[in-house]
Amino acid sequence: MTLTIEATDLSLTYGNQHALRKVAFRLSDKKIYGFLGRNGAGKTSLLSILASFREQTSGSLTINGEAPFENPNVMQQVAFIYSKDYKEESDNIKEILEGVERYRPHFDKEYAQHLTQKFHLPLNKKVKEFSKGMQSALNVTMGLACRAPITIFDEAYLGMDAPTREIFYQELLEDQAKHPRIIIISTHLVSEMDYLFEEVLILHKGSLVLQEEYESLISKGVSITGAANEVDEFVQSMKLLNVQQLGNTKSVMVYGELTDLERKNAQKRGLEVGPISLQDLFIHLTEEGN
Repeated sequence: MTLTIEATDLSLTYGNQHALRKVAFRLSDKKIYGFLGRNGAGKTSLLSILASFREQTSGSLTINGEAPFENPNVMQQVAFIYSKDYKEESDNIKEILEGVERYRPHFDKEYAQHLTQKFHLPLNKKVKEFSKGMQSALNVTMGLACRAPITIFDEAYLGMDAPTREIFYQELLEDQAKHPRIIIISTHLVSEMDYLFEEVLILHKGSLVLQEEYESLISKGVSITGAANEVDEFVQSMKLLNVQQLGNTKSVMVYGELTDLERKNAQKRGLEVGPISLQDLFIHLTEEGN
């Protein structure tokens, strides 16, 4: 099933506070989208509208032309995975997964069992007795195994240790290759997760700063490394994102693509030109002055 998500002038206010301001975007390709933003940028507000948890104040958000809010046909196609509080949950994993299977038409029971084994989750233990990391592993198990055409992971890794997060990332990539759908990941761990993203959307203070393919986005900056005096002279008219120096060696992150002439000039000066990270660009694009 191919679905199209479209937001037009999407706004959300709480009293005098603007959580979202005239956000517009379109998602239709079955790929992994990174939704990035600092705390309070509006990521969860936007995703909760998409998942039918709340309704916007103005503007529109549609899935295949239909508003998702209180729309059972659309709601069944969207899975919203977030950090839940299971302190009152007396069911075990088997009982919880049986409940998911009843309401999710694309749910893969065998894959869910595979994931519980990969994450070393105890099947007969009450979920409220799980550690925070184990509860998060259960959440992503449900998200991956339900195979909803639109699957949203909103900071779903909270509490997981690094090896468990790595299992999540690898399973995500492998299952997306076998069963493509729209996957949206909202995260603060930009440097750890950037390789997952095929397209990036950045929110800042309730507004959409950009929507761009990952490879295209990171090509908009370069790192320049070499002798400090040569680096300083080379980058003097450029927009700097980050500067690091160790002894006489300096490394500078620059925003903007280099021309062929500039690259040749850098080579003549003995400077090394390298790629820039998504995290550096993200920090620059969401600076307080912007």
